[in-house]
Amino acid sequence: MTPSTTRPPQAPAEARAAQPVEGVDALTAAVEGVVLVPGDDGFAAECSPYNLAVIHEPALVVGAASPGDVQAAVRFAARHDLPLAVMATGHQASVGADAAVLVTTSRMDEVVVDPQRRTARVGAGVRWGAVVDAAAEHGLAALNGSSPAVGVVGYTLGGGLSPTLGRLHGWAGDHVRTVDVVTADGQLHHLENTGEDSPEQELLWGLLAAKGNVGVVTGLEFDLFPVTHLQAGGLFFAGEHAAAVLNAYAELTASAPDELSTSVALTRFPPLPFLPDFLSGTFAVHVRFSLLGDAAAADALLAPLRGCAPVILDTVAELPYRENASIHADPVDPAPFFQRTVLLREFTPASLAEFVDLFGPDSDCPAHIVELRHLGGALSATPDGPHAAGRPEAAFALCVFVIGMPQDTSAASQWTDRAFARLAPHSAPGSYMNFVAGWATDADDVRRAYPPAVYDRLQQVKTAYDPTNLFRLNHNVPPLSA
Repeated sequence: MTPSTTRPPQAPAEARAAQPVEGVDALTAAVEGVVLVPGDDGFAAECSPYNLAVIHEPALVVGAASPGDVQAAVRFAARHDLPLAVMATGHQASVGADAAVLVTTSRMDEVVVDPQRRTARVGAGVRWGAVVDAAAEHGLAALNGSSPAVGVVGYTLGGGLSPTLGRLHGWAGDHVRTVDVVTADGQLHHLENTGEDSPEQELLWGLLAAKGNVGVVTGLEFDLFPVTHLQAGGLFFAGEHAAAVLNAYAELTASAPDELSTSVALTRFPPLPFLPDFLSGTFAVHVRFSLLGDAAAADALLAPLRGCAPVILDTVAELPYRENASIHADPVDPAPFFQRTVLLREFTPASLAEFVDLFGPDSDCPAHIVELRHLGGALSATPDGPHAAGRPEAAFALCVFVIGMPQDTSAASQWTDRAFARLAPHSAPGSYMNFVAGWATDADDVRRAYPPAVYDRLQQVKTAYDPTNLFRLNHNVPPLSA
């Protein structure tokens, strides 16, 4: 996939300011949460995403506290011919919600764990940290993401790549049991994953394949797994040893058991006071390691990596699952950034050499983080449920992450285009849409992310449930009528 490299031109902020919309008082009276318009106290904070590179300037924002609030917002947007956007945390913000109805879901934060059924049921605004903590009380674990601050719903609707249990159990979307969703007509549907051939199963498939294109999810129920501890942590190396570390990493992943999930990040750390001295202002290689097994098995798997180059820091040890976020230690504070991705079929000597030349210590790489996540295992299996994020031919997901506002990172994005073009001989078709953020993504970019037959099916679902493209401020799949 070759994403857009330029953000669409925007008028000055004062010219983009939303015009007043009639009926706001009636909408306010109809919802349990809050309705805010430009100028209201709290409006800017309610609209601010985690990714500060995207600026939301909606006509109004509905802080939904219930599914009924979402229904009211959807009907209001349709009645006033306004697009509707949804935000839980805004980690993957990519399109500004200008002159739109923005629904925020952070108030819908209920988590219910059923230890007998090994399931969790969550509201639309729940973050992974809350699920991990609630499940751990019962000796259970979820297919959560690397950051506890990421929203459960958006992550799952993009497939959901767990950096701890994904290779053993597959994508988070494979394990969804029920979904509550409000469609563009304002109707609330309760969908159960039965696997039967029906219109509602097709809607569920579309939700789990195209993120927020066919409805606003208000609740999810999904599987949990009996896991309490991992052998997990990371190894840090000086960036000058990138080639040796990547060679050892390639050998590790070539024969890794499904119980092992790993990634490697080439990180150019800015000189920040809260970083330890050995990382601040340096280029480092960080291997992330998560094994469902014992210490002896972990040591055997790690031995080639520990011996390939001097290790600056080794944090791999037995880790309670509730502390899994320490493996990646993702940033917690909002920041502006763009995130781009490509899938790789292989990590052979040829592709490894290309990778080091593009991103290693002697390159002109402008990215702050270049991450390679190992796929395979259950992530490559054909899913049984209604889910379409899996790419069986992809062995790795490569993500490029650059901090900065769009006007400051356009050159870096163009550099990324050239890098991805050089990696094309080693690339797999498609993309992982959860790793695309910070830039407006056009229809061709999204089309290239899916196999042609999957995209055609998505358009059919979109046409059936959102024929006017009410939900278009996202990684948009337009209806056939568009």
